[in-house]
Amino acid sequence: MKRTMGQRPVFDLARDDCWRRIGVAGDRSCAELERQVHCRNCGVYAAAAQRNLQRPVEQDYRDAWARELALPEPAPTPTDAAAMVFRIGAEWLAVPVALASSVAPPAPVHRLPHRANGALLGVVNVGGRVLPAVSLAALLGIDTAGVPAPDGRHAFERLLVLALASHCVALPVAEMHGILRHASKAMRAPAATLGHQPSPLLAGVIADAAIEAGLLDAALLERAIAGVLR
Repeated sequence: MKRTMGQRPVFDLARDDCWRRIGVAGDRSCAELERQVHCRNCGVYAAAAQRNLQRPVEQDYRDAWARELALPEPAPTPTDAAAMVFRIGAEWLAVPVALASSVAPPAPVHRLPHRANGALLGVVNVGGRVLPAVSLAALLGIDTAGVPAPDGRHAFERLLVLALASHCVALPVAEMHGILRHASKAMRAPAATLGHQPSPLLAGVIADAAIEAGLLDAALLERAIAGVLR
């Protein structure tokens, strides 16, 4: 449960604390800086932190937290389904986890002669198996050009192998998020944006606290991929 109480009041340090005058927040003239590198490595700074943590706590603050912590935890939302979430371009998508056979590092795709279908990229070697490589971006009309790298994390391209009823295919994806457990009843209808209608292959939108993704309909996806491979 996410608590919404305010933070404990900050200790009112004296204005003439050395780190503010001659330390990293001051003119940096402290002789200890050469040895300590930063004031947070100094015993004076550590002692001030201890005083901050050991200061008396106001009764109103304690009472407010006591009331907050006495509240019952909300009942968890039951989940009855799971999906594998991945990114194509800037779009987060998902497939039912039963379709996701494996995830592999990217590998060279070999084009097939006399096949100009934009969604069929060619064939790719995945763990010794030669599988057709299918572009979901082309299949769903997702623009992957000029998509900026995500902030604050490393993104690694992968091959997502789907085990369909009649064959396996490899889908190049920009990034894997992993398994998202969700409640089927909580799935939302895909929303249209200005000048862009949602793909008919989308069953809906699933989400948790970290991410939301468009869930692809398993039967429609398999039918669309079968048409590409024909």
